Amino acid sequence: MLIELLTLFPEFFNSPLSQSMLQRAQSQGAVEFRVLNLRDFTFDRHRVVDDRPFGGGPGMVLKIEPLVQAIRAVREQDPEVRVILLSPQGFLFSQDKARELAGQKHLLLICGHYEGVDERIHFYIDEELSIGDYILTGGEIPALVVVDAVTRLLPGVLGGEGAVEEESFQTGLLEYPHYTRPRDFEGHEAPEILLSGDHQRVARWRRQEALRRTAKARPDLLEKAVLEDADREFLATSTDSDKKD
Repeated sequence: MLIELLTLFPEFFNSPLSQSMLQRAQSQGAVEFRVLNLRDFTFDRHRVVDDRPFGGGPGMVLKIEPLVQAIRAVREQDPEVRVILLSPQGFLFSQDKARELAGQKHLLLICGHYEGVDERIHFYIDEELSIGDYILTGGEIPALVVVDAVTRLLPGVLGGEGAVEEESFQTGLLEYPHYTRPRDFEGHEAPEILLSGDHQRVARWRRQEALRRTAKARPDLLEKAVLEDADREFLATSTDSDKKD
């Protein structure tokens, strides 16, 4: 997969893209990152990329010309590239969307900035994504969120399908609790069942703890999760027990 990032601050990505899983994914050949400087797509000597908004108001707006020049330059190389603008007005990014994007061969992520982007950009992009209902300085951090979430889903990046399949949101539930050595830390012991060696009981415990955690922290997820009769019975019993406590 090729992921290109269009930004006013290309140096922002130097460290994150060269660390940990993202660096390993590049070394393995699973993904290639290219960072594009929006100013390279301007034609004036001052390389201006923003201007005052029509109608007045605070802040500056990213101009349409350099954005479209950049998009067209990328599409000339690959007409199938999926062009995505990161902005607070976009659809909420999710694990399902990450899986969808991981199936693409080429992404161009546009990092918005200043007060916003000229609205006419929507004639030239494929979609608009947001990572949450809050305002950030620019689209660089949201772009990194998308990059990380998508890259880790690429084949071989995490060393096996099981590592991905059991994570939070993959099954529609939050992930079960994890423990490791020491077995007892300051009187707080790891659950005995995890040390039993009984893989069937461990799997059942993990499923129930994932259900319990989801019901407590994100009950909205249960409405879409695929549940078996045993899951529903456990949730009903667990909920009644919590009410008594």
